[in-house]
Amino acid sequence: MVENTKDFIQNEENIIIKGNVAAAYAAKSARVQVISAYPITPQTTVVEKLSEFVDNGLMPGTQYIKVESEHSVLASIIGASQAGTRTFTATSGQGLFYMHEMVHWATGTRLPIVMAIASRGPAPPWNIWADFTDVLSQRDTGWMTAFASSHQEIYDEILMSYKVCEDPEILLPKFVAYGGFILSHTSKPVIVEDQDKVDSYLPPLPDEKGWPHIWVDPKRPMMFGNLIMPSGFYQEFRLKIHDAHMNAKAKIIEATKEFSKIFGRNYGNGLVQEYKMSDSDVGVIIYGDLALQMEDAVDQVRDEGYKVGMVKLRHFRPFPTEDIINISKKVSLLGVVDRATAFGSLTGGPVSCEVKSALHDVEGSAVILPIINGLGGREVTLEQQKEQLRTLVILNETGEAPEHIIHGTYWDGLLEVK
Repeated sequence: MVENTKDFIQNEENIIIKGNVAAAYAAKSARVQVISAYPITPQTTVVEKLSEFVDNGLMPGTQYIKVESEHSVLASIIGASQAGTRTFTATSGQGLFYMHEMVHWATGTRLPIVMAIASRGPAPPWNIWADFTDVLSQRDTGWMTAFASSHQEIYDEILMSYKVCEDPEILLPKFVAYGGFILSHTSKPVIVEDQDKVDSYLPPLPDEKGWPHIWVDPKRPMMFGNLIMPSGFYQEFRLKIHDAHMNAKAKIIEATKEFSKIFGRNYGNGLVQEYKMSDSDVGVIIYGDLALQMEDAVDQVRDEGYKVGMVKLRHFRPFPTEDIINISKKVSLLGVVDRATAFGSLTGGPVSCEVKSALHDVEGSAVILPIINGLGGREVTLEQQKEQLRTLVILNETGEAPEHIIHGTYWDGLLEVK
């Protein structure tokens, strides 16, 4: 097992860095022991920055593995995690798709791997700009999934993820997703925390015995990944993964509360974060970087006299069903904004489809207007978001629906195409 030394030091700093660099600093602060890397735009600078840290001796004891593909990235990380180390990597779009086989393997082995996703649009046509279809397409792989809306939140959420993933009652991998280029390559102030404070928050690194459920130790031989016949425990293993997701909701709430107490930054209950919803008539559920801009839109439309609010969805898996139900009873109409697609589903958008499912047969819940915008990194302006809120107000007051309602979903910002 790799051991980090006491020379591993980070004093608190407030620095202006890119979102990808914030992800790298989070991995450094978490004292990750093994990093595996393969470059893909717009993720590349995450692993480039980590290579600088390791090469310059700023992450003593950390092993940095360069491999030939994204499939090998996750395969090597799985091996390292299985041996009992804290691991980290990052990818985007097509790289995540290339990993897909191993994504399932990590879940089935119950490995607490954390992976940053600088989300981008799937190809073809070739696209490398912000779009969360890549990470949301992994919905049923068993990975927990969180969204970050700011550079600081990227750093903070990666730390909180290790807290939850490594909990003995959870032991699941997790994606932390943020918009490619919009966050990955822009620069903002980020507080990089004092190492002692981070150490006091995170679980201790695994010792030579590894994780409590799986290890690689010739003195304690264990069979893993073996074939299970239909009469065996395969179904029960799957149920345990689902149970862990359900239990993770309380763990996320607990980890977020503790994080706020130690570091002073608040992210709601960790699953969702409400903004001016208490007296609203209509609201919006939204995620990623657009959630931060939507706060400004809410403020400005409220200045026009309309009672509007928003909810930042922080976690997609586990899905905060109970929170969504409670929120839906506060307003009469909810817009659900997706920057992703789920072709052929109930709404065409993955999150709006989940929200509709959560509210099925729930009495007194809001009417839902699914909204899709910003695909492939297309700009979504503040004025466009303000107009979305006004559209919800008009729909709520008069029943007048906007144009571009296609298959029950409002596709906002469409170009005219013959």
